[in-house]
Amino acid sequence: MKEVYNYGRVTIPTDVDVIPQTKEMLEKWGADAIRDCDGTDFPQELKDTGAKIYSTYYTTRKDNEWAKANPDEVQQMYLMTPFYTAEGAHMEIELMKGLYPDMLKPNPKDCKRWWEVVDRTEGSILDPTVWEFDEASGKVIFDCAKAFHEYTVSFLAFIIWDPVHMYNAVVNDWKDVEHQITFDVRQPKTREFTMKRLRKFIEEHPYVNVIRYTTFFHQFTLVFDELARERYVDWYGYSASVSPYILEQFEQEVGYKFRPEYIIDQGYYNNQYRVPTKEFKDFQAFQRREVAKLAKEMVDITHECGKEAMMFLGDHWIGTEPFMDEFKTIGLDAVVGSVGNGSTLRLISDIEGVSYTEGRFLPYFFPDTFHEGGDPVKEAKVNWVTARRAILRKPIDRIGYGGYLKLACQFPDFIEYVESVCNEFRLLYENIKGTTPYCIKKVAVLNSWGKMRAWGCHMVHHALYQKQNYSYAGIIEALSGAPFDVKFISFDDIKENPDCLKDIDVIITVGDADTAHTGGDVWEDPAIVTTIREFVHNGHGIIGIGEPSGHQYQGRFFQLANVFGVEEERGFTLGYDKYNWEEHPNHFILEDCTKPVDFGEGKKNIFALEGTTILNHKEKEVQMAVNEYGKGRAVYISGLPYSFENSRILYRSILWSVHDEENLHKWYSTNFNVEVHAYVKNGKYCVVNNTYEPQTTTVYRGDGTSFELSMDANEIKWYEI
Repeated sequence: MKEVYNYGRVTIPTDVDVIPQTKEMLEKWGADAIRDCDGTDFPQELKDTGAKIYSTYYTTRKDNEWAKANPDEVQQMYLMTPFYTAEGAHMEIELMKGLYPDMLKPNPKDCKRWWEVVDRTEGSILDPTVWEFDEASGKVIFDCAKAFHEYTVSFLAFIIWDPVHMYNAVVNDWKDVEHQITFDVRQPKTREFTMKRLRKFIEEHPYVNVIRYTTFFHQFTLVFDELARERYVDWYGYSASVSPYILEQFEQEVGYKFRPEYIIDQGYYNNQYRVPTKEFKDFQAFQRREVAKLAKEMVDITHECGKEAMMFLGDHWIGTEPFMDEFKTIGLDAVVGSVGNGSTLRLISDIEGVSYTEGRFLPYFFPDTFHEGGDPVKEAKVNWVTARRAILRKPIDRIGYGGYLKLACQFPDFIEYVESVCNEFRLLYENIKGTTPYCIKKVAVLNSWGKMRAWGCHMVHHALYQKQNYSYAGIIEALSGAPFDVKFISFDDIKENPDCLKDIDVIITVGDADTAHTGGDVWEDPAIVTTIREFVHNGHGIIGIGEPSGHQYQGRFFQLANVFGVEEERGFTLGYDKYNWEEHPNHFILEDCTKPVDFGEGKKNIFALEGTTILNHKEKEVQMAVNEYGKGRAVYISGLPYSFENSRILYRSILWSVHDEENLHKWYSTNFNVEVHAYVKNGKYCVVNNTYEPQTTTVYRGDGTSFELSMDANEIKWYEI
């Protein structure tokens, strides 16, 4: 048995042309599992290495013979045309304008039943009898348009090139590759075929230990334009989980007629920023139940054949919401997902109902990074150090990499760095497994989604940067590695069970007004407003970032203006003079700051009410303020991108909001670039340098005693309590 810190808990990719290199990496990285990837094959010569073997299994593609023979059971997607302005009564709307023709093909069958032509100026639906679809031209035509009204068509289309296969083909410049067609396992013929196909696959791969499902069964919304560029992406999108067969089942269950608008949603597509309608939530719940039942069938077959079942959290994962109750019924052994930052790490590690979780670390061994002049070591360092904060709060059980191993082998310094990552991961896992780290407070992130979007709120396309949301996503990223017990609750949770707040210390609400993240018209409900006011008034804390409780109603824009002590000028109160502009920069919350606070995009036109304490304003636009409300306290921040300094601001804000400043110096570092994580049950704690430079700090133990410490770049030090 090898030293535990040098072996195990690591998965590497392989291919038929890297057999010696794979054996070398098994030894060097201490890997105990090998996997294939999209575009690679597993070499038979490696089946006797003693390593666990993962085989990627595509439930919805890689069988074009079946897809072509059953074109009626190819997967479908709801799409919407651009907005077209009528200049007269005659209108011709081209369906595929701006869409990649090799990926999507309109489904004209029963189009009068499943498509909608919408007058967007009125918000009305055209009677299906007044329009026709001309299949030859690909246009919807009608002669009853109202001049200068805008119109769209919502329509069903077959997915004739799997979006992820297309993405991989474009990124990796695959030439002359056959387009893999996406078939729909939910439909009767394909469902029966799929179960036989799965058994056949397992029989033909007896050396495989783990079937890695990619995935069950519907692709997140991913659409390409006519130039093969990404046109629209929503990692949480349900647009591609539809078909007449599925929708008819949905109608029978809920007792009302389905409309494309439940997916298209006023032309936006129903994404996680839209306040979810009852109908959309009904549809998601229906999909969760149906997907879980079907996925369980496949998992049961996998177990019957003596294999483990692992799900990839990505690609065709829609309906397998991992934090919802239905997920646990699937019976999976493991979940693996891509790790882009701390939030995506917690998106994997917080999943319950599986035996183990695994994170696929960056960079993928793809030519977009591994090319002459590329710097994969830099990307790997940033990825590891960013994810490590979250691992120290809730570890995944395994790590791994994906892509083409032969590309990685051309970068010896990368190979050396990954070896150090593997060893460090194993060490920290052994030190912290089986225990809950010390948490100083219990924090609830409040939005329209609750646990359904735990760690994923403000995530548009996995962990990619967005100018409009990084100031908000930074809060979630900071929490992913902070010493708080974090839960995600919805407005529905509060409405249905106000006691859900009884063990919460601080509520955090983050986002722009009238989005799902701040609630929109939910603030017109007195039960919601009064429950939260009472929560703070009784001695708890609330922190609002951006436009918390923002929704114009009854003389307020911030419906919790009296709690936060700030309001947004919307033009309706210009006649009221505002006199509270004195700054108080020496506040407890800002004591560790070394430079002006980075509020990111910030907010304009925020002013303070009388009695509120302003910590920062820019040209009489409040960026940060605090307010006493009854026995509790509120903190307002206009935006807080992720940084170590801003993470410290959030940490101090949480403590201040619950009158607990005196407990600051417990498992604490005076240098915000260095963090302390304690595992009291295991009798250990660690101090970690999150930067790429040496750092010095004073470290406080749980009893308030302290010591001075100097640390190397990225270093982590372990101590006994």
